Amino acid sequence: MRRTLLWTYGALGLVAVVLLWEGYKAIGPADGVVVGAVEGERGSGFRILPRTNDRSMPHLWAMVARLFAVTSPGDPTPMWLSVLQAALVTLGIAALGLAIGLVIGSLLALVMQSWRIAEWGVLPWVILSQTIPLIAFAPVMNSIGVQIDKTIMPWPQWLSVAIIASYLAFFPIAVGALRGLQAPERAHLELMRVYAAGGFTTLRKLRIPAAVPYVLPALRLAAANAVIGAIVAEVSMSMPGGIGRMIIGLASQASTDPPAPWSPIFGAVAIGLIAAGSVGLLGVILRNYRRGEATA
Repeated sequence: MRRTLLWTYGALGLVAVVLLWEGYKAIGPADGVVVGAVEGERGSGFRILPRTNDRSMPHLWAMVARLFAVTSPGDPTPMWLSVLQAALVTLGIAALGLAIGLVIGSLLALVMQSWRIAEWGVLPWVILSQTIPLIAFAPVMNSIGVQIDKTIMPWPQWLSVAIIASYLAFFPIAVGALRGLQAPERAHLELMRVYAAGGFTTLRKLRIPAAVPYVLPALRLAAANAVIGAIVAEVSMSMPGGIGRMIIGLASQASTDPPAPWSPIFGAVAIGLIAAGSVGLLGVILRNYRRGEATA
C-alpha cells in the first residue's frame, strides 16, 4: 500500500506540473510579468514570471513531438536517440564521479571518526570546499588534465568531468558517513570493549551497520550532485558527446526551433531519476539496516 501511494503521489506531481505549465501558458501574459520597469528604458526592471509565447514557452506536446523528429536537417538521427546516446555518456561519467566521491568521502569519514583532532582540522575544510564556484573550478581542472595528458600519462577529458562530479559528490557522503559512524550509543561501544573486540571488528560489526541510515540519504544527495556536476562540467569544458554540451548546442536553435532545447533537458531529468532510483535500489537491498533512517 505504501509503495502504491508513493507511485500515486509521483504521478499526481507530474500531472500537477503539466497542468501548471499549460495553465500558465493559457492565461499568462505574452510578455510575462516585469516589476520595477522604467518607462522608455528597454530591458529595465526585473522579470518575475516568464513570457508565454511559443518561442519562450512551447507547449508540452510540441516538446514531446520534437523528440520523435530528426535531430537536425543535417542529422537524420531521431532526437530521442541522440538524447539517449548523450545521456548514457553523462550517466557513465556521473556514476564514475559518484564512485570516486564515495571512496574519498568514506575515507575522510573514517579518518575523522578515528581521530578527533582530524575531525577538527579536516571537517571545516571539507565544508569550505563547497563554497568554490563550480563554473570557475571546472576550467582549472580541465587545464590540469591537459597538462597531465601532455607530460605524465593519457588523460581523457571525460576523466576531468568525472573529477568535477566527484568534487560535488564527496561532501554529503563524508558528512553523512561521519555522523553515522559516530551514531552508536556509548553502551553498545562499551559492550564491544567487554567482548574484547578490536577497532576493526567494532567498525565492521557496529559502526558501519549503524551508519547505513545516515549514508543512504547522503548518497541520494551525492548522486544528484554528481549528475549536476557532470552536466555543468561538460558545459564549462565544452566536452562533446554529453548531455550538457547538447543542451548548449540546441539552445542556439531556440529562436528557430523552440522545443529542441527541451529534449536534452528531459534527458538530464531522466539521468537524475536513474541516479536516485539506483540509490533507492541500494536502500531496498539494505532495508534491514534502515531503521530510524535520517533525513537528507
